[in-house]
Amino acid sequence: MSMRHAADVGAARRASRPARARRLALVAALPLATAGCFATRADVRVLQQDIATVRAETARADSARVAQLDRVTSQLGAVNDSLRAMSQRAARFQGDARDALRGLGEQLIQVQELTGQSQRRLQELRASLEQRAETMTPPAGGAAPGAPPDSTGGPGPNQLYELSLDQFRRGSFATARTGFLDLLRRFPTADIAPSAQLYVAEAYASERNAAAADSAYQAVVTRYPQSRQAATALYKRARAREAAGRRAEARTLFDELLRRFPRSDEAELAREALRQPASSPSSARPAATRERP
Repeated sequence: MSMRHAADVGAARRASRPARARRLALVAALPLATAGCFATRADVRVLQQDIATVRAETARADSARVAQLDRVTSQLGAVNDSLRAMSQRAARFQGDARDALRGLGEQLIQVQELTGQSQRRLQELRASLEQRAETMTPPAGGAAPGAPPDSTGGPGPNQLYELSLDQFRRGSFATARTGFLDLLRRFPTADIAPSAQLYVAEAYASERNAAAADSAYQAVVTRYPQSRQAATALYKRARAREAAGRRAEARTLFDELLRRFPRSDEAELAREALRQPASSPSSARPAATRERP
């Protein structure tokens, strides 16, 4: 028993040696750990001071940015106000311009209406003068001085024109054509002869006699090439070709119209017709027949 006890005591002593060594190491390291803790606290204070400095600088920078943003916002507001004012002025200007253009258009329409009424009134006045001249013609002295050569045998050119035009407006195309042809036969050099020849063509066209209408239109161009009715007749010939599906011939006539009458109203219609694709019909409006040379 004594020997076993001695062995147990020796084993216990050997086991306690590492524990004592660890305790000694901890005791030796304690001062060093304490010194390390003191250095870290100083660093923390320095770090806290740096953080406070950075925060102050950041606050100043933020204040500067806020002031700058306020200035930019104020400038943007001023720019927006200026743009809004300019937009309002532009809108007022556009409204004024539209009103002015509308007024000019209305005045132009009134002028056109007055011009048409004046021409119509002038034609009626001329017819009335011719009729009065007939009543004043001496019964045995031949024609009145200054009267047309054929005026003694019936109404004058303006009277014939008015009578024939009235029949045309009534839809009596054959009667109207007869009157216009009589005017052309008796007064071939009258200033209303081009209009009379154009109405002969219109009468044929109204009766759907395309061949006769085309010949009558061509007669306007051939006999009165310098008249305004020549451009109208040429344009209507082209439109008739186009309506019949003869597009190539129509384009040739449109080109001739542009070459011979580039400043006429029909020239713009011809340009519009030529801009249309070859496979689609022209959308150009037909030119109105003029009642006066």
